[in-house]
Amino acid sequence: MISFENVAYSYGGGELLSDVSLKLAPGSFHFLTGPSGAGKSTFLKLAYAELRPTSGRVTLFDNDVTKLSRDDVARARRRIGIVHQDCKFLDHMTLAANMALPFTVSDRESDAQDMDELLGWVGLKHLADALPPQMSGGERQRAALARAVIVDPDVILADEPTGNVDWEMSLRILTLLVELNKMGKTILVATHDLNLIRQAKAQIQARVLRIAKHRVQLAGADL
Repeated sequence: MISFENVAYSYGGGELLSDVSLKLAPGSFHFLTGPSGAGKSTFLKLAYAELRPTSGRVTLFDNDVTKLSRDDVARARRRIGIVHQDCKFLDHMTLAANMALPFTVSDRESDAQDMDELLGWVGLKHLADALPPQMSGGERQRAALARAVIVDPDVILADEPTGNVDWEMSLRILTLLVELNKMGKTILVATHDLNLIRQAKAQIQARVLRIAKHRVQLAGADL
């Protein structure tokens, strides 16, 4: 689905990622960890073609991203749900209206019943008419996850989805991600929370990738 072949990326003249080779297979669950500034967010941006590699090749659904037009990239991203770290919403629009925005981008019509079911799945049905500033951090994180999956993508990329919530809410978000994976979705979560990774590995088969010295490697069993 998404593969990296000898990928490098340079930022401001210095190499941030180097010689990265891996594949995200259909239905797999990966965690990406590493210290702050190691390149986790950059890796995710390469994975959904927000950035293009300095060298090497990123393949998105069997297509080299360097050969994709802007329209091609847009079509590919319809198959990818992205949960950003900062959970941006349009504050003047209700939660339900914010949730429907991906349908506008993908030229599809939203279904009220599907919307209702999805809000129920993340436990936010009662907040459908609420404005984002009225919601807690945990509610916004769950809403961001729901918005990412509303158009039924094949892949979910999440950047620190539990970074601003307490442990109880982190477990709720992890449960939702595990459920998505069991439905066949490919999941990649960038996180610094090793306790979250340990909790996930007790429930599912998850590979843990670690960025160290500009390279992405499989982590050992010492997590």
